[in-house]
Amino acid sequence: MKTSERYRRVIEYFEKERPIANSELNYNNPFELLVAVILSAQCTDKRVNMITPPLFEAYPDAYAMAKASVEDIYGYIKSVSYPNNKSRHLAAMARTLVEMFDGVVPSDVDDLQKLQGVGRKTANVIASVIFNKPAMAVDTHVFRVANRIGLTTNSKTPLQTEQVLTKNIPEEKIPIAHHWLILHGRYVCIARNPKCHECGIAEVCRYFASKKKKDKQ
Repeated sequence: MKTSERYRRVIEYFEKERPIANSELNYNNPFELLVAVILSAQCTDKRVNMITPPLFEAYPDAYAMAKASVEDIYGYIKSVSYPNNKSRHLAAMARTLVEMFDGVVPSDVDDLQKLQGVGRKTANVIASVIFNKPAMAVDTHVFRVANRIGLTTNSKTPLQTEQVLTKNIPEEKIPIAHHWLILHGRYVCIARNPKCHECGIAEVCRYFASKKKKDKQ
């Protein structure tokens, strides 16, 4: 199957079956999403959503969080993964956001990466989810699913995967395609024992074709 045909059929499937796809993190504004995404690194969205309500109540914006100590922030987030690092990142991020951007979350991916705790993936999440920019955030789910299906071939890094996906997915569909791939990886194309029997795109999946071939041997 040609790559262009595989992309067309995958996009058509998700447009029909999941016309609405959003982040599973709870937030009310750009600052809250930025904080939540930083906290979500190597941690489940469910856990992040459990601890953010009191955190956001205590620090509703960058100005409030910029005044907080690392220890104070740690008290709210200690149940997430790597709370020591994340509390330091959040304190420094808020100060930088105030000092460089007047407390307003920037829309530019490069500007976002000037904030502590914000790498390319996080920056792309904010740019696409908040500002609807054609930025493809590649987490472990996107990386795995894109490779398994055959949307990417021989991509060794998240950046390579990002470049291939943004080249082949129509620009206006990139923001939602990010969620399509994440949710598919989270609930169907899981890391171990993917649920191929439940998958609506198995017929165009390179991994599934290889699996069927092995079963016949």
